[in-house]
Amino acid sequence: MNFKICTMGELLVEFLAKEQHQRFDEIGEFIGPFPSGAPAIFASQIAKLGFPVVFFSCVGKDVFGKMCVQRLKADGVIIDGISTHHKATTGSAFVSYKGHNERDFIFNIPNSACGLLSFDHINENLLKDCNHLHVMGSSLYSFRVIDAMRKALDRVKNNGGTISFDPNLRKEMFDIPEMEASFDYIMDYTDIFLPSESEVSYFASQSGESEYQTMMTLLERGVKHIVVKGGAKGANYYGRDQHNNVQTLQVESYGVNAVDPTGAGDCFGATFVSLMLAGYDVESALQYANASGALAVLQKGPMEGTSTLAQLQQFIASQAS
Repeated sequence: MNFKICTMGELLVEFLAKEQHQRFDEIGEFIGPFPSGAPAIFASQIAKLGFPVVFFSCVGKDVFGKMCVQRLKADGVIIDGISTHHKATTGSAFVSYKGHNERDFIFNIPNSACGLLSFDHINENLLKDCNHLHVMGSSLYSFRVIDAMRKALDRVKNNGGTISFDPNLRKEMFDIPEMEASFDYIMDYTDIFLPSESEVSYFASQSGESEYQTMMTLLERGVKHIVVKGGAKGANYYGRDQHNNVQTLQVESYGVNAVDPTGAGDCFGATFVSLMLAGYDVESALQYANASGALAVLQKGPMEGTSTLAQLQQFIASQAS
C-alpha cells in the first residue's frame, strides 16, 4: 500500500540538565541544543524507516530554527511544510531528570514560532497528498493549532485517509480550555490510538474502571487499534480481527539500560503506525516498535536514537541470540 504520513506541531531545541535531580531554580549546567518536539521526533523516525512523511511547523529566523530544519531534512523528512516566522523565535525546552523515567520541563512554546502555527501556514497541496495524519496531543497548545489540526483531520478523513493519535499529555496543557474538547473531537476520528499507561485513566468513562474496560469502550467508539505504551514494561494491544472479535496482545520490552527516555514513546508510535500502514501484522509491528523505543533510550538527546529498519532488524536479531 502506498501511503504518505503527515504530522504537525512543535519544533524546538532542547537543553538537557547535566546532572540527575538538577533544579531549575539553582545554577547548573545544561547540554544542548538538541533538535526536538514530539511530532518532529515522530516524523524523523518515520523518515529513517524509509517512509514518506511531511511535517508542518514554524521556526524563527534564527540559528536554532535552521539547525532543526537541517536535521529533519538530513533524516529524510519532507520539510516543505515548515515555515519561517519573522516575528518570533524558535521554541525551546529545558529538561531536568528526577529519575530514570521522571522528568520536569520548562517549555517556551506558546509565544515561540511554532506556538503561532495556524492553518494559514499549512500548504494544502502538501496536505492533500497525505493519506494519514498523526495527531500529537502536546501539539494542541493553542486555539490556532487546534483549529489547524481539526481542519487537517477533516481533509485527510474526507479523502479516505486514516488518523493516529498520541495524547502525550503535559501538565501545562490543562491550562488550555479548548484542549479537552479537541481531544473528544479527535477521538471520534481516531483509527490508531497510542496512550501511555499513565494516560489511560484520563480516557476512562468512569473512575476506577480497568484498562481493559476503558479500551473496550474506545473500540466500541470506533477506534480500530489501541496500543498502551508501558515503557520498560512493554506494551498492551487491543483491537478487532477481521471477524470483529476482540484481539489482545501483550509484548515484553527489550531490557536495556536507559540513558535518556525522551523521545522513546514518539519513536515507538512512529514505528508502529508506519509498519501497520505498510501492511505488517500487529505482532511484528509491535516487536519493531518496542525495538525502536529501546534504541531511542540508549542515546542522549530526544532525536538522537531514531533508527533505520536495518538497525531495528539487527537489534531484534541480537536480542534473540
